[in-house]
Amino acid sequence: MRIASCSVLIGLFSLGCSQQGTTDPGASTGSSAKPTTSAEAQVSAAPSAPAEPPPKPKPTRPEKPVNVLLLTVDSLRADMPWAGYERDIAPNLTALTKEAVVYDDYRSVTSYTAQSVTCMLSGKLASTLYRDGWFFTGYRESNDFIQESMQKQGIRTMGVQAHMYFGRGKGIDQGFDVWELVPGITFDAQTDNHVTSEKSTKKIIEALSNPENTKGQWFLWSHYMDPHDQYIKHKESPDFGNSNRDRYDSEVWYTDYWLGELFKWGKTQPWWDNTAIIVTADHGEAFGEHKMWKHAFEVWDVLLKVPLIIKAPGAEPRRISERRNHLDIAPTIVDLMGVPPLEGFMGQSLVPEVYGAEPSKRETLLFELAEDSHNPPRRAIINGDYKLIVYGPGWKYMLFNLKEDPGETKDLAKVETEKLDEMKQLFDAEWAKVPSIKPYGGMKLKGGGTANGPMGPPKKAD
Repeated sequence: MRIASCSVLIGLFSLGCSQQGTTDPGASTGSSAKPTTSAEAQVSAAPSAPAEPPPKPKPTRPEKPVNVLLLTVDSLRADMPWAGYERDIAPNLTALTKEAVVYDDYRSVTSYTAQSVTCMLSGKLASTLYRDGWFFTGYRESNDFIQESMQKQGIRTMGVQAHMYFGRGKGIDQGFDVWELVPGITFDAQTDNHVTSEKSTKKIIEALSNPENTKGQWFLWSHYMDPHDQYIKHKESPDFGNSNRDRYDSEVWYTDYWLGELFKWGKTQPWWDNTAIIVTADHGEAFGEHKMWKHAFEVWDVLLKVPLIIKAPGAEPRRISERRNHLDIAPTIVDLMGVPPLEGFMGQSLVPEVYGAEPSKRETLLFELAEDSHNPPRRAIINGDYKLIVYGPGWKYMLFNLKEDPGETKDLAKVETEKLDEMKQLFDAEWAKVPSIKPYGGMKLKGGGTANGPMGPPKKAD
């Protein structure tokens, strides 16, 4: 925040079949018994082929809906140890991946927390929600969030947060029965001055230790803040060095340690085996890529790509390589919990593939940084191997081949002009389907306009 997816090889025995018959020495002359041929003798003497083992049972989804513990980690990059990063900066999350479904090509929809978290709770892009035009975005009660649907079904909803943005009446807390901020934090628009992972874990344990909160089905969301700048070199972690990335790695290790303490405690609780654990991030973090540091303001993949780990009761560990993004989080959560989907979900539930279904291929995904007082308007579309980034209403286009150039270092807009035209047409067609809403509040927007949008849906005629 910048404020903030057996075959069994059976040995086949080749049996030689001789055509020469022989008389069974043990048979009496004139006996009616059929003579045994040499081929039959070979067959009877040959070892039988090993029986094919029974097919492995498919993962079984629980008959009853489960609880969901949603843990989001601020600025957590996709290059984690289970994805090939050479430093062991997250041993507890790495252990979790060995018993979970892990997505290898997963993205947030945006590079900024105030827009990302509402996407995860609504299943919609921030630009389709009623919101003000401030950088620290506020959302109106007229928006629908999944926790509100849970409340209507009697599900206990809890939030534990570690940044003052979540405690400043921004509307994200609507629908939560319990909404707690960790103690001792203050607001700073430029950075995060606090170390809070220990406090977050203890607050979560406190909430889930209250029998009133766990006597029935429940949902808890907590946003861990510590990887956000300022990057702190924690004395508890290994010494990774003193650069920004080194200290960030120390922050990740420290956050992971306290997530590990939460998991350790959770495994002692009666609800653990009936609870799905979802771990992801609001956005990534830049360390000099594209001459950029931190996050927000752009939609480079280094800012969009994040981890997604889903440990669901009865699901088998697997890796899924098909492309997914944050629009799928809300549909997945309500599916796991047996809650009806919200009208207008823009993503799809991942539950079928979590429980073993063949992951479907999605060629096209949308991404956006909705314009506000500080964020310029940015939109992007990925289709197949290509990604198109569009600045503002179209004053600049950048085209990248993500398969050949995952770091987005070679702009192909002036080289592959036919592909550019194809992607522009697709971009226009797909974004025409998105019911975007202008922000309200009257403030000046970064792109030069004014926030003069509606505060809610039009009133229905009597």
